Amino acid sequence: MKNVGFLLILLFVFNACKENNQIESEISKVDIDFRVERFDLDFANAKSEDLPELKKAYPFLFSERINDSIWIERINDSLQQELSNEVKRTFSNFDDVYEEIESLFQHLKYYDKTFKVPRVITVTSDVDYRNKTIVTDTIVLISLDTYLGSDHHFYEGIQRFLTLNMKRSQIVSDLAANYSEGYIFQNKPKTLLDDMIYFGKQLYFKDKMIPFKSDAEKIGYSEEQIEWAKANESEIWRYFIERELLFSTDNSLAGRFIADAPFSKFYLELDSESPDKIGQYLGWEIVRSYMKNNDVPFLEMLRMDADEIFNKSKFKPRK
Repeated sequence: MKNVGFLLILLFVFNACKENNQIESEISKVDIDFRVERFDLDFANAKSEDLPELKKAYPFLFSERINDSIWIERINDSLQQELSNEVKRTFSNFDDVYEEIESLFQHLKYYDKTFKVPRVITVTSDVDYRNKTIVTDTIVLISLDTYLGSDHHFYEGIQRFLTLNMKRSQIVSDLAANYSEGYIFQNKPKTLLDDMIYFGKQLYFKDKMIPFKSDAEKIGYSEEQIEWAKANESEIWRYFIERELLFSTDNSLAGRFIADAPFSKFYLELDSESPDKIGQYLGWEIVRSYMKNNDVPFLEMLRMDADEIFNKSKFKPRK
């Protein structure tokens, strides 16, 4: 009987893999036409007399409240020129990033027929790492100076847990997160579980939209951090259950277990070993379990209530 059960599991896994491969094959054929507009290069190469043409081509990047003299001063600023040179050097070839964005758009179009391909524009933002990518219905902005590499000297003084993801491999993951916000609906969070499921939905969205990325890249962990989370999943879950944290309305819990931070705060000796966002990770596993055990369309799940997803997830942590 054990052998029969094992064979059934293998058959299920095989059929699931076959179905996923068929879907990915269909997605790869979705026609997407776009180009990356390198405003960062256009601005870096511009002279003062080129400003009117730049403003005509990219009017939404120039505030009417800012006098032209300020833009001209920026063009000639030595620090801005150094920043632009570093971006030019790091992103002289953009092909790999282009291909990942193209695949993201193909997946978006496959799952949402109303999706319209936006203008994709690269900029510099004086290392505004809180707004690395911006997405609207018609425009995508990518601040390339926030993706120069985790150890870049421009990032000295920025906390390590933030610079860890300031690298080119995270661009498409950040874009997917931006796009997820337009598809996820959830009542205003009241409990830790609400936050966990919200970000679990966002990470599952990445499972669907950027399956070519590793789990570590999707959540913004190092490989060591994702392995730590998997290895300690059962203990983390026990901690949450024993302390009745899931349905707690304590506002401090989001800062301890959901937010970007140096580590998650269990107030135990293991804190310094743990990655941040461990609540997001658990929420992801709950959503994955829900989708595995319920026949619900992916986009429909993104609009479901957190409690319903949790109650029907049949989630069991790794042991």
